[in-house]
Amino acid sequence: MTSAHRDRTQPGALGLVLARSTRLLGVEPFFMEFITGMEERLVTRDMSVLLHVVPTYEEEIAAYRRWAEGGLVDAVAVVNLVEGDRRPAALRELGLPAILVGTWRDDPGLPAVRTDDGGPVRDAVARLAALGHRVIARVAGPQSLLHTQARTVAQEEACREAGVEAVIVEGDYTTESGARLTAELLKRTPRPTAILYDNDVMAVAGLTTAKDAGLEVPTDLSLIAWDDSTLCRLASPPLTTMTVDVHRFGVLVAEAALDHIDGRPAIERWSPTAHFVQRGTTGPAPA
Repeated sequence: MTSAHRDRTQPGALGLVLARSTRLLGVEPFFMEFITGMEERLVTRDMSVLLHVVPTYEEEIAAYRRWAEGGLVDAVAVVNLVEGDRRPAALRELGLPAILVGTWRDDPGLPAVRTDDGGPVRDAVARLAALGHRVIARVAGPQSLLHTQARTVAQEEACREAGVEAVIVEGDYTTESGARLTAELLKRTPRPTAILYDNDVMAVAGLTTAKDAGLEVPTDLSLIAWDDSTLCRLASPPLTTMTVDVHRFGVLVAEAALDHIDGRPAIERWSPTAHFVQRGTTGPAPA
């Protein structure tokens, strides 16, 4: 049974499978806000989000197979696209309507809500370089993710154009990796005077690590988080961020899914672009 054969008198569902740690999902605000945006749009059609968390992409594909066979969802949203991603082909084979979410290099053959991951990184680097920072580090997400790769390319290009050094280390979005990698960067010679983080959780951990090392933020070290959240605003000092309207992002994904379910032609949709919000963790490079 496919979603086309599902009893249309029953409430519908948009499936979202997350291949990640359930512990991380509990501390990272991004997906909860993203799902809230999806739900806001879906409720107008008596639909909801069916969320399933699994540890691997293989189990994610297995979940899609069960959903397609049982007619449990009308469509799925596919997030965290990776190099050589097998999920789009698997979904086409299953005949399960899907929306790809995020960075994708080529024509995916499926409707997509795309993100600009490079532009905001270039903006952040330009602002830091203008403040005199000559070694700009980044605690990135997993390098297998296409959006991480796009940010890395943008940082390397922007730093090269600005005549500053780029240092990139790979994290996993957790508090532990944010703290550990920040500590390693602070032991480096020359020490970075600015650090970008690929999410808010790692940034908050990095801020704590810097303060524990006796550094004053932003006098000695500037920090910028990605994915603004309450965590960033409540930090001391509040974290400067590349802010994304995650709620609106979720709404757009739900709208794309409804178009696909209803058989309307796919239109190009882009998520809201991250923009710089100055708070208390960025300033001129130390003399």
